[in-house]
Amino acid sequence: MPRRRFVFDPPERFVAGTTGDPGSRTFFLQAREGERVVSVVLEKVQVAVLADRLNQLLDELERRGITEPEPPPPSDAEPLDEPIVEAFRAGTLTLGWDGSTDRVLVEARAQTEDAEEAEVEELEDDDSEDGPDLFRVRLTAPAARAFVERAVRVIASGRPPCPLCGQPLDPQGHICPRGNGHYVN
Repeated sequence: MPRRRFVFDPPERFVAGTTGDPGSRTFFLQAREGERVVSVVLEKVQVAVLADRLNQLLDELERRGITEPEPPPPSDAEPLDEPIVEAFRAGTLTLGWDGSTDRVLVEARAQTEDAEEAEVEELEDDDSEDGPDLFRVRLTAPAARAFVERAVRVIASGRPPCPLCGQPLDPQGHICPRGNGHYVN
């Protein structure tokens, strides 16, 4: 099947968000431009790593004087745009800086059965009609900062961590490995 490309340069809105209750949430990257809305499913840890690495990239760009520290746009606390239709499940994420346009680049590629082989093929020919689906977003530095701030809030809004082991606590608690098998809530 031919590759689908979802490119937003720049999007009107680019956010991380969730559906479902803590403990059974589904995480999404979502971009909107006009009536076009694309939602990509990913794991919570992918959102956390993306936010962390994006924050590090922005800090480094500011440190080098490539971008000026600017306040991000107003905080976006709105829910994900409807309808939420999964375009694909992200297997790999790519982050970069395009110095020619002064934009941050965020890419998600669809999960494939042979991820290692697909990654090598992607590096060789990004314009190929074959390969995993691609979600590409180019953002200004302030918009990227706003994405990071929201992603951090989304991750933190889940279940609280166990004070002993750090694993997420269910509403009824859990059997804690550091509590010698005792129930902690």
